[in-house]
Amino acid sequence: MSSAIPLNVGIARSAASGPADADTGKRVLLAEPRGYCAGVDRAVETVEKSLERHGAPIYVRKEIVHNRHVVETLRERGVIFVDETDEVPEGAVVVFSAHGVSPAVHESAAARNLHTIDATCPLVTKVHQEAKRFARDDFDILLIGHEGHEEVEGTAGEAPEHVQLVDGPDSVGKVTVRDESKVIWLSQTTLSVDETMETVKRLRERFPSLQDPPSDDICYATQNRQVAVKAMAPECDLVIVVGSRNSSNSVRLVEVALNAGAKAAHLVDFAREVDSAWLAGARTIGITSGASVPEILVRGVLDMLAEHGFADVKPVTTANETLVFALPRELRATRA
Repeated sequence: MSSAIPLNVGIARSAASGPADADTGKRVLLAEPRGYCAGVDRAVETVEKSLERHGAPIYVRKEIVHNRHVVETLRERGVIFVDETDEVPEGAVVVFSAHGVSPAVHESAAARNLHTIDATCPLVTKVHQEAKRFARDDFDILLIGHEGHEEVEGTAGEAPEHVQLVDGPDSVGKVTVRDESKVIWLSQTTLSVDETMETVKRLRERFPSLQDPPSDDICYATQNRQVAVKAMAPECDLVIVVGSRNSSNSVRLVEVALNAGAKAAHLVDFAREVDSAWLAGARTIGITSGASVPEILVRGVLDMLAEHGFADVKPVTTANETLVFALPRELRATRA
């Protein structure tokens, strides 16, 4: 299992570029860390190990992670993605995605005698536990997140009578609470750190006794990728974020790059989606990828840029990630 993205990835390309490349003045700044986080790594491996143990087909509720390449690759191997558990044949194997599910989904699966394997990211599970804990204590829970996102639906489903969704700073004015002395905020794990803190600031202006979660809800990987982008964006004429459009953390990286000073920023799934017109006049291009993106897709973009004279690749390293999550207990014995 891969754990951390190796540091200094891309230096070999830079060292081999030679004087001709240096004369062009073109360079790539490669954000580190980027790509797979521990939760995504665990979720993808959970599906792979489930295939090995049970054989195809196995079912996955929703996308295991929000990345087109990952989903299509698994589909080719015999994974069937469904929206709800009632689409899964009775008694079959179903994996729950990294984004988590509500208790109602677990109940639905049990009613159909499904063999469930839960690939929910442990950091998402932590937020679920917080929601249950504060609901038991009869708090109003203000859940900062994006309406319709699977993670938000799963967390809110733990305590629907106590949770209100706050979809960004502009939604704060709509919030109502029963008792201003018993209010806490929680958040979706993949949000923009800056926007979330702005939302919390506005909530606290309305509700001065607003409590913070016991620990930071925005995941370490989301924060680390945003910090790396902030470090390189001011020097970039263009930032290319590799990631899918339904990936919240990937979309946020584009926003973070622009807010941090990049002249332009675009989100692409594959190298073929990079418009050569974006490169016109650019001298420094930043590259990063969302937390559900395999490194092979970043390599494709680097190869494409090298063909356009951007062969000098320099890492921008702001953290070294070493966290690894254990597989679901049903699969741990099979791990190498």
